[in-house]
Amino acid sequence: MLISRQAKSLVPGLLLSGLVAAGALMLEKIEVRLSGRAWLEALVLAILIGAVVRTCCGASRRAAPGIHFAAKTLLELAVVLMGAAVSFKTLSSVGAPLVLAIVATVVLAIATSFLIGRAMGLPLKMATLVACGNAICGNSAIAAVAPVIEAEDEDVATAIAFTAVLGVAVVIALPILAHALGFSPAAGGALAGLTVYAVPQVLAAAAPLGQVAVQLGTLVKLVRVLMLGPVVTVLSIVMARENQRTDLARPGLSPAHLLPPFILGFLALAGLNSAGLLPSGLTARAHEVSLGLTILAMAALGLGVDLRDLRAAGPRVVFVVTASLAVLTLMAVTMVKIVNIA
Repeated sequence: MLISRQAKSLVPGLLLSGLVAAGALMLEKIEVRLSGRAWLEALVLAILIGAVVRTCCGASRRAAPGIHFAAKTLLELAVVLMGAAVSFKTLSSVGAPLVLAIVATVVLAIATSFLIGRAMGLPLKMATLVACGNAICGNSAIAAVAPVIEAEDEDVATAIAFTAVLGVAVVIALPILAHALGFSPAAGGALAGLTVYAVPQVLAAAAPLGQVAVQLGTLVKLVRVLMLGPVVTVLSIVMARENQRTDLARPGLSPAHLLPPFILGFLALAGLNSAGLLPSGLTARAHEVSLGLTILAMAALGLGVDLRDLRAAGPRVVFVVTASLAVLTLMAVTMVKIVNIA
C-alpha cells in the first residue's frame, strides 16, 4: 500500500515532465524539417521549455515528487544505459598519438575551465559542471557528473543552457576556422571531434569538410566521450574522500562509497559491450532508451528552474563558458598540429 501510494505521488510530475519532453522532441523534428538539422537538440529544448513553464506557471507541490524522481533516479538510469553504447575497443583503432592528444586535451581543458570558473567566482560544483561539459561532451557530461557531485538542479540547468548556446555557435564556426587554418579534411574532422560538444553536432560541423572529416571527427569524438568514465570515477573518489573527511561518523571507504551504483552499472555495460557480449540490437535499444530518459530528466530539471533566478549567475557563466571554449579550441588546434594529421 505504501509503495502504491508513493508510486501514485510520482504520476503528476512524471506526466508533466513527459509532456515537456514530447514538446521538445516535436520542436526538434520541426527544426530538422525546416533547416535540415537540429540546431537545438531535444535535450536542450526540454530544459528550456521546462524552465519557461516553471517561470510562467510557478511550482506545483503535487508535481514535485515526480519531477525530482525524473531529474535524479531516471537520469542515473540513463547514465547506466549509456554504457551499452560505449566500446573500449575504440581506443585501439585511432592510434596512440591521437589518443594521447585527446586525453591531454580533455584533462587540460577540464583543469583550465575549472580554474577560470573559480577565478570568476562560480561555486565549486557549478565550475565543475561547466568544466566537464566543455571538455567532454556538453549536455551528457553535465548530466552524468551532476549526481556524482550532488549538484543543485539550478546549477545543472544553467550549465546546460549556456553550454548549449555556444555549442550551436561552434557548429557554425568550425568549418570556417578549419578552412582559415588550411586544415585538411582529416585534420578538420579531428578538430571537430576535439571541440564540438555532441556527436550529432560533430556530424553537422564536419559535413562541409567532406566524408573523411565526418568519419575521423566521429571517431575522435567517441574516444573523447569515453573520457567520461574515468572523469566521473575520479570525481566519485574525490567526493567520497571529501565526505569522509567532513563526516567523522562515517565508516571507512568502500567500493560503494567510491563509485555510485549507477557508475558501476555504466562501467559494467561498457565492459560487456567491449567484450562483444551485448547483441547489437540490445545496444541500439539501450541507447534509444537512454536518450529518451535523458530528455525526460532534462525536462524535469527545467521544471525545477525559475529563469528569474538565473539573472545573477548568467553573465558570469556565459563568460566562463565562452572563455573555456576558446581555450579548448586553442588546445585542439595545437594538438591537431602536434599529431600532424594529414
